[in-house]
Amino acid sequence: MEVKTSLLDNMIGVGDMVLLEPLSEDSFLDNLRKRFDHNEIYTYIGSVVISINPYRSLPIFTPDKVEEYRNRNFYELSPHIYALADEAYRSLRDQDKDQCILITGESGAGKTEASKLVMSYVAAVCGKGQEVNKVKEQLLQSNPVLEAFGNAKTVRNDNSSRFGKYMDIEFDFKGDPLGGVISNYLLEKSRVVKQPRGERNFHIFYQLLSGASDDTLKKLKLERDFSKYNYLSLDSAAVNGLDDAANFRTVRNAMQIVGFMEDEMQSVLELVAAVLKLGNIEFKPESRCNGTDESRIKDKNDLKEMCELLGIEQSVLERAFSYRTVEAKMEKVSTTLNVAQAYYARDALAKNLYSRLFSWLVTRINESIKAQAKTRHKVMGVLDIYGFEIFEDNSFEQFIINYCNEKLQQIFIELTLREEQEEYVREGIEWTNIEYFNNAIICDLIENNQNGILAMLDEECLRPGTVTDETFLDKLNTVCAEHQHFESRLSKNSKFLTDHSLPHNCFRIQHYAGKVLYRVEGFVDKNNDLLYRDLSQAMYKANHSLIKQLFPEGNPAKVNLKRPPTAGFQFRHSVGTLMKNLLTKNPNYIRCIKPNDKKASHIFTDSLVRHQVRYLGLMENVRVRRAGYAFRQPYEPCLERYKMLCKRTWPHWRGPAREGVEVLMTDLQVNPEEFSYGRSKIFIRNPRTLFFLEERRKQCLEDLATLIQKIYRGWKCRTHFLLLKQSQITVAAWYRRYAQQKKYKRIKSATTVVQSYTRGWQARKLLRELKYQKRCEEAVTTIAAYWHGTQARRELRRLKEEARRRHAVAVIWAYWQGLQVRREYRKFFRANAGKKIYDFVIQRIIQKYFLGLRSSMPSMSPIDSSWPSRPYLFLDQTHTELRRIFHLWRCKKYRSQFTEEKRAVYEEKLEASEIFKDKKALYPSSVSQPFKGDYLEITKNPKYQKLSNAVEEKVLLADVVNKINRANGKGTARIFLLTKKNVVLADQKTGQVKASVPLPDVSSVSVSTQSDGFFALKLKEGAASAVKGDFLLSSEHLIEIITKLHRVGTTAADMEQLNIDISDEFLVQFKQDKVCVKFIQGAPKNGNSVSCKRKNNRLLEVSVPTTAA
Repeated sequence: MEVKTSLLDNMIGVGDMVLLEPLSEDSFLDNLRKRFDHNEIYTYIGSVVISINPYRSLPIFTPDKVEEYRNRNFYELSPHIYALADEAYRSLRDQDKDQCILITGESGAGKTEASKLVMSYVAAVCGKGQEVNKVKEQLLQSNPVLEAFGNAKTVRNDNSSRFGKYMDIEFDFKGDPLGGVISNYLLEKSRVVKQPRGERNFHIFYQLLSGASDDTLKKLKLERDFSKYNYLSLDSAAVNGLDDAANFRTVRNAMQIVGFMEDEMQSVLELVAAVLKLGNIEFKPESRCNGTDESRIKDKNDLKEMCELLGIEQSVLERAFSYRTVEAKMEKVSTTLNVAQAYYARDALAKNLYSRLFSWLVTRINESIKAQAKTRHKVMGVLDIYGFEIFEDNSFEQFIINYCNEKLQQIFIELTLREEQEEYVREGIEWTNIEYFNNAIICDLIENNQNGILAMLDEECLRPGTVTDETFLDKLNTVCAEHQHFESRLSKNSKFLTDHSLPHNCFRIQHYAGKVLYRVEGFVDKNNDLLYRDLSQAMYKANHSLIKQLFPEGNPAKVNLKRPPTAGFQFRHSVGTLMKNLLTKNPNYIRCIKPNDKKASHIFTDSLVRHQVRYLGLMENVRVRRAGYAFRQPYEPCLERYKMLCKRTWPHWRGPAREGVEVLMTDLQVNPEEFSYGRSKIFIRNPRTLFFLEERRKQCLEDLATLIQKIYRGWKCRTHFLLLKQSQITVAAWYRRYAQQKKYKRIKSATTVVQSYTRGWQARKLLRELKYQKRCEEAVTTIAAYWHGTQARRELRRLKEEARRRHAVAVIWAYWQGLQVRREYRKFFRANAGKKIYDFVIQRIIQKYFLGLRSSMPSMSPIDSSWPSRPYLFLDQTHTELRRIFHLWRCKKYRSQFTEEKRAVYEEKLEASEIFKDKKALYPSSVSQPFKGDYLEITKNPKYQKLSNAVEEKVLLADVVNKINRANGKGTARIFLLTKKNVVLADQKTGQVKASVPLPDVSSVSVSTQSDGFFALKLKEGAASAVKGDFLLSSEHLIEIITKLHRVGTTAADMEQLNIDISDEFLVQFKQDKVCVKFIQGAPKNGNSVSCKRKNNRLLEVSVPTTAA
C-alpha cells in the first residue's frame, strides 16, 4: 500500500515561505539557513522554487527520486526541483498548456545545473523509443557544446555561463520530445580580449590546447603552452576539478551526436585558433612625412599563420589594420590608424569573430535539433539567464542585465497576480485588489522610445560631432533629472548635490531590488560595438567556407552605408521578443541563491544571502502570495489529513468531501473569517490557522498512536496465548501418533522374523531337489562328450593319412615339370638372352603402368588438379606429358558441352571477377550463385503484363530492389528493370513506372567495400532524368546488377564506359542537397541485417554487421 506524505510532514523549518510566521527578512534567512544546514536546499514560495547551491553532490537526484516525484501533486512531497519540472511537464502533456521555466540568480548560484536537472528529469519521464531517445540525446548533448564556447571560469564560479540561454523544447501530443530551438542573449564577448584578474577566457581555448592531438595542433599552427597567447590569462589557466583535455573529447563527441560534420568541426577549430593568433598581433608607431601617426605590425609571423588558416591574403588584412575607409554618399575617405586605433580594430575583430561564431553554433545546433514534423507542437521553454548584478564597479553590461531582470520581475508580478486572480475566479472566491510595487515605471525609465536611457544612449551614439560618455551623462541629467528613480550628482535635483556617495561620472537607478550605481565610462563605446568596414570586407574575401557566412556585410556588391544597430537596441529588441514569448506560456520559477563566495559546502553567509534575497525580490514574492489567502488545498486531501480531529469524520466520512470539511471546521470552531470555501478547494487566510490545525493533528496523532499501541499489545498477548494453546494440542497429538507408530513397528518386526524362518526352510528344501537333478544332467552330458570325442579322433586320423598321400603325388609331379622346363630352356639360351629379358621386363612394366593409370584416372572436372603418382623415375617425362595431354583433352570435352547462353553467363562471371575480386566483401558469396537475370519472370507472370508491355526493349535483368528514403533511411520496394537502353524503376504492387533513366545519363555507380547490397546510381548533371537527383538502392543481387550495367555500357557504341566507385563513404545528390552515405561495421542486430539510419540532414549511416573471419 502506497503511503501518502505531505509537504507539512517531517518538515524542517517551513517548506513553503508563504506559511512563514512571523514574516520578516530575518525569519526568512533563518528558515533558509536551518533547511540548508539539514541538506534541504529547496524551499517553496507558493509555486516558486528557491534553490541554494550546496557546492557538493547530494543523493537527491537519483533515478529513484525521479520515480518518487513522477506524477505526484506539487505539494505532496518535500520541496524539490523535480516537483516543479513534473508539474510543468504534466500541465503541458495533459492540459495542452505551453510552459516556460525561468531560472535566475547570480553567477555561481547553480542556474546551469538547475536547467540541466530540469531537462534530465523531463528526458527521464517522457516516452521511450529509438527516435525519441535520439532527440533526447541531441537536446542534452547541446549543453556541453554551448558550455565550452559560452562558459568561463570567474572568481565566483568555475563554470559560469557568460551568455543568456532560452531553449524551447517541442513535444508531440503524447508528450514525447520532437526537437528544440535555442536562443542566446548577450554573449560577454569582451572576455575574449580581456579577463579580470583571477578569471579565464572561454573554456574552448584551454580545452583545444590541452586536449587536441599533436597533429591537430600542427594543422592549426598552435602550441600547447598557454603563455604563448596574449588573450589567455596565465594566473588561473589551470582550475582544480576541471580536466580540459577530457572536456575537449566530450565536446567533440557531443558535436558529433548533435550532427556536426567533420569538416564543420575542423572549420570551427580553425576560427578558434585564428582568434588566438589574432591576439598575438602587435603594432608599433610610425610617423609619416605629413606629421600624422600611423601603425605597423611588429612581427608578421602570427598574421601570416592566421591568414593561412582563414585563406585571406596577408596584404589585404594588413592594410585593414592600418587604414580605415569612411564612405558618405558618393565619397570615400581613407585615414591611417594610430597604434591605439589599430589595437581597438584588432580587439573588435576578435570579439566579433568569436561572437558571430557562437551565434553560428547556436544556429547550426538548431538546424539539427529542430522538430521535423509540421504539426502543431506543445512547447516547454527553459530560460537560464543572468540574475540581478550589483558590483562595486557597474558598467554597461550590468545595466542591460539589470534591465532584463526588471522586465522578468515585471512579468513575474503580472503573471503571479493573474494566476491568483484566475484561481479565485475559478473557485468562486471574491477577488480583492492587492497592493504591490509596480516596477513598470523603472522599465519605462530605461526603455522608453523617446526619453528612455537606452533611446538617449542610441541617439548620442548616432549624433554627429564629438560624442563622449560625459555628453551622454549630461543628456541624462537634463532629461531624467525629475524622475523619482534616477539620481545623479550633476542633475537639476538639488538634493543630490551634496551626496558624496554619488561620484560625478556616475548615475544611480533605484531598481526593485535596490539602488545600483553605474559608472558611465565605456557606455558609448560598448553600445556602438563598431567593426570597421575594411575588416568586414577583408574577412569576406577569405576562402574559408565559414568566414563568408559570418561577415555577409563585407560583400562589396551589397555595401550598406546605414549604421548597424547598437548593442543596446539589439538587446532591447531581444528582451521584448522574449517577454512576448513568455507571456504566451504558463510560467514556472526557480530562484537560485549562492550561499557563500568560497565555493565551499556547509557555509551559509548571512550578508551574501540577504543581498541576493533582496535583489531577487523574494520578500516581495512572499508578500504578493500572502496578500490574499496564504494556503489552499483541495477538499479530498484536506479531509484525509485532518479527519481525525472530528468524531463525525473519523475514521470514514461517507458524504461529499466539501461537506466533511465544513463539518470539520465547524466542530473545531475556527473563525469563519480565517477561511473560505471554493468550488474544489478550501482557502486559509492566515498561516496561524494552518499551524493550529497541524498542532491539533499532531496531538491527535499522538493519542491515536497510544490507542493503537494499547490495542496492538492486547492483540499481541491474546495471539501469544492462543499460540501456546495450539502448540500444546499439537505436541499431544504428535506424541500419541509417535506411540502408536512405535507399537505398530514392534508387531510388524515380529511377524517379519516368523515369515523369514518359514521361507528359509522352504527354500533349502527346494535347493536340495534342484542340486540332485543338476548332478544327473551333468553325468549324462559327460558320458556323451567322451563318446563323441572318440569318434572324431578316428575320423581325423583317416583324413590326415589321405592328405599326406595327395601331397606326395603333387611334389613328385612338380619336380618332373621343372625338369622338363629346364631341358626345354637350355635349347633357346644364347648370348643375347639378357637383352630379351630386359626388353621383356620393361614391356611388362610399361604395360602394368598403363593399366594402372587407366584404373586411377582423375575426374573430368577441369578444376580437379589431382594426378596419380609416378611409379618409376625413368617414366617422369612421360608421366608429365600424359598429364598435360589429359588436361587439354578434358578441357576441350568440357567446353564442347557449353551452350551460347551458358558461355555468356561465364563471361559475365569473369567480368564480375575483374570488377569486384579483392575489392568488395560481398563478391566471394556471389561466385557460386548463377546469374539468372529475370528473377521475376516478367514476360510470363500475368501480374507484370502491363509493365512488360510498357518496356519495348528486351529485359536483361528484372529484380526487386529497395529504394532508400533520405528522410528516415528506410527502404521502399521497387521493381528494377535493365534493358540495353534504359534503367526502369516501377512500383511493386501496381507495376506503374516510377522512373525511366536512359543509360547514357548514368555517369557512375558507387558501392561500399562491405558485405551490404547498397549501391548509388549517379546521374549526369543537367540530364532530364536527374531532376530528382541520384538513386540510392539496395539489392540482394548487387554483383549481378552492377556487372550487367558495366557490360551493357562496354558493348554499347553510343555510351561511355560506366565508372564504378568502390568506397565506404560517398556523396549522393538528393534534389538540391548532397547527402553523405557512410558505411560502418557494427554489432549484429535485427537478425544480422544491414540497417540504414539518418543521423542528421546531411548524413545517412549504414551499419553493416561484422562477419566472423
